[in-house]
Amino acid sequence: MTKSQNPLQKKVRQKEERAKTWTISQIAYQLDISTRTIRFYEEKGLIQPGRTAGNQRVYTPRNKARLKLILRGKRFGFSLDEIAEMIGMANAGQDEIQQIEKSLKFGDNKLKEIQDRKKELELLEQDILATRQKLLNRISQLKQQTEPKHQEEKK
Repeated sequence: MTKSQNPLQKKVRQKEERAKTWTISQIAYQLDISTRTIRFYEEKGLIQPGRTAGNQRVYTPRNKARLKLILRGKRFGFSLDEIAEMIGMANAGQDEIQQIEKSLKFGDNKLKEIQDRKKELELLEQDILATRQKLLNRISQLKQQTEPKHQEEKK
């Protein structure tokens, strides 16, 4: 809630959010992930869906946003433990400042890893190119040495 919202606006927004829910199949389809993946994240405590009277999972916009954060974190190469630290466990209140500070810390570490990996890959590329050139030179030498023999055999 922004500070500019009055209590009536807050109630209207909460009512709208309650009306906007999805089943596990719907949310899985929307995010292009399996229902098993969603259940796994629930088991790990990363999301906490509500339940209907019939015990069916019900996902809110907050659950959907958390799932998107989890998926983004995975895409960026973070472990689930790191993601949990960044976004907090579903049942724990973590203020936004803490969340942002942790995310920045993990992001900086990941950027350093990527930069180090890029340097390693550049060195590997240079090594492969140098070896390739040596092999091309060697095969050229071998072909030149065997050409006179082939010409003599043809005579």
